[in-house]
Amino acid sequence: MNQPKNYAILISNTSQTKSLAHDLLSDSIIEGFEELHSKKGLLFARSEINRFMDEEERHDFKILTKNTSQSLKTMSSGEQKKALLHHLLHLKPDYLVLVNPFDNLDVGTQDYLKEKLRSISKTTILIQLINRLDDILPSTTDFFTVEDNKLYKYTSSKAFWEANTKTSSHFTDAIPPPIDSIKTGSELIKFNKISVSFDGRQVLDNISWTIKKREFWQLIGPNGSGKTTLLSMIIGDSHKGYGQDLTLFGQKKGSGESVWDLKKKIGYFTPAMMDKFSGYHSLENMMISGFYDSIGLYNNPTDQKKRLSGLWLKLLGLYEKRNIQFLELTAGEKRLVMTARAMVKHPPLLILDEPTAGLDDANARLFIDLVNKISRESETAIVFVSHRKEVGLQPQFDYILKMNTTGSTGKAKNHADS
Repeated sequence: MNQPKNYAILISNTSQTKSLAHDLLSDSIIEGFEELHSKKGLLFARSEINRFMDEEERHDFKILTKNTSQSLKTMSSGEQKKALLHHLLHLKPDYLVLVNPFDNLDVGTQDYLKEKLRSISKTTILIQLINRLDDILPSTTDFFTVEDNKLYKYTSSKAFWEANTKTSSHFTDAIPPPIDSIKTGSELIKFNKISVSFDGRQVLDNISWTIKKREFWQLIGPNGSGKTTLLSMIIGDSHKGYGQDLTLFGQKKGSGESVWDLKKKIGYFTPAMMDKFSGYHSLENMMISGFYDSIGLYNNPTDQKKRLSGLWLKLLGLYEKRNIQFLELTAGEKRLVMTARAMVKHPPLLILDEPTAGLDDANARLFIDLVNKISRESETAIVFVSHRKEVGLQPQFDYILKMNTTGSTGKAKNHADS
């Protein structure tokens, strides 16, 4: 039996992905996909997991987890996707439409899923809708992009890769200066032999990690290894640091520090934060509000703060959009703005938690350029958390969490030693 065709459609953050997936599954004739006609197709996507999760929670009707006592909601992203794939294969489809199948997965789970899909591709047609070139399976035979919401087919894989492998963009203006410098010592964060347990299960085992001024760290580890626990201890949202040898900006944890004093010294961004900014805020006001740590602008800003906010928008190439609503920006533009907003006060520490999740290649490259520039041109230390190794990211150090039966251990890696 000959191996079936496998398709890759490179999408962007502005593509009508839901509509495209629906068309591919609707048995309508689509140019370039004629062989799908009269075949049975199924959808592998986050939206399907959410649909099955809703069935479990609202109607207590288990499908993906019927053979386990665990609920779908309590599973990790990797476990959920494995359960969905197992269910779909049991239904014996002729083809699968895969929407960004590797998003939000740690490296180990990505490798497992890629190997599984490579095996499936020998007997089942796979159609990938992906926004990252690195995610394209090697078994792919036919390549498409979406242009003006229409499919464009490439004559060869060589033509596809040449057209879509682009050099990184660059920000030319300088990082705007701070109004006032926030004074700290050279050591910002120090974990000394920290161990953490939840409900009798040890998550972190003897963690020692020091973050100094101007250092650029990437925090790496599989799902469940304790990355979120470490971050929550740094930003003051976890009580697990009390009674342990944890020093935050020169002050021992539990010695009377204020959570609000901590937050003034930390810039923080994770994509989930954008849900809080659902009101009608102009782009200019969004940027200025970073000086006040508020959702929306409720103060009369000084001319100096207005000027600096304008300089940040010029750096991002968004000054001409300063009067439009934040909600009108693209996904990539919103993340640039939120990161710049976290930087307007030049905090000693900037934490970026999965900041590129869900971005297409072009927007991810732009975001990485901004982060590298902040590292080069400011006094701010950076902790960058991501499931994938972003092309072009230039951290000086990795802090790598390794899961064990007694909790995760940590190891620092200096890129200068590589």
